[in-house]
Amino acid sequence: MPRLLVIKPSSLGDIVHGLQVVSSLKEQIAGLHVTWVVRELFAPLVSACPTVDETLVFRRSDGLRGLWAMRRELRARQFDVVMDLQGLLRSGLMTRWALAPRKLGRSDAREGSRFFYDATAPLPAQDKESHALEILLQFAPLLGARAELGAPLVFRPSGVFAGEAFFASGPAPVVMFPESRRAEKRWPGFAELTGLMLAADPALRIVWSGSERMDDRGVFPAERFLNLTSRTPLSAMPAIITLAGAVVANDSGPMHVAAALGKRTLAIFGPTAPELFGPYPLGCPRHQVVRAPEGDLARLTAAEVLRAWQTPRG
Repeated sequence: MPRLLVIKPSSLGDIVHGLQVVSSLKEQIAGLHVTWVVRELFAPLVSACPTVDETLVFRRSDGLRGLWAMRRELRARQFDVVMDLQGLLRSGLMTRWALAPRKLGRSDAREGSRFFYDATAPLPAQDKESHALEILLQFAPLLGARAELGAPLVFRPSGVFAGEAFFASGPAPVVMFPESRRAEKRWPGFAELTGLMLAADPALRIVWSGSERMDDRGVFPAERFLNLTSRTPLSAMPAIITLAGAVVANDSGPMHVAAALGKRTLAIFGPTAPELFGPYPLGCPRHQVVRAPEGDLARLTAAEVLRAWQTPRG
């Protein structure tokens, strides 16, 4: 049984892309066993994906002690191939410590990590202007596989989560994720958009979700709206998105989870380029992107986003 070590400790969107690539590898390489190195913050998502057979938790908050503990974990196992999808010094050191005859890395790796690889995955034809997922797909030919995605990701059930009864009480709601890791990628118009969408479609129901609290001020009818912000642990996110009728999100990890699960996804972009980081595949009719004027989310109106939502898809 071929044993693959994947080193991709963070961040959420990048981990989702890596899971999609490795899922495709598993479909193409019989008996592939996958071990994944991931930060404790994102471990629940990786552990819940059947694509991954073993999860090694890197406790970055422990500093050098956490790094040394990961070294001990890696030295206790034998692998056939290591793929460093992160391409930074820490992940390069982990690649160096892993026991494996083949060690593969990114050709755009930084911080000297390229010194720890036997071979690197070439960049796609568009070079660094390629989508982040297409860059990771270039690892596949190094393992004798095709550089293409397989079926949508699946995740194991997370058990009971907050708001489960609301999802079961009516039509699948639209789930909105108002947050993003970077402040400049957070669109401020979700409350106004929620009001417009509820008014435009009397049958529509909406859920806000995410790890950070967002106040809805109690202005939306309880039978059609649920606020799960600050009550969505990462372990519950796949289940919530799976039950959604569609997802509206900023450029963020949840947006990539929604696209990877095959959901209709409306992505709101400001300063970042959807050509590089948008819901993948970019031309998929399930995926829509709204771009703020000149990359300034403060200039994007809720009415514009509503029009995009109501625009027929191909």
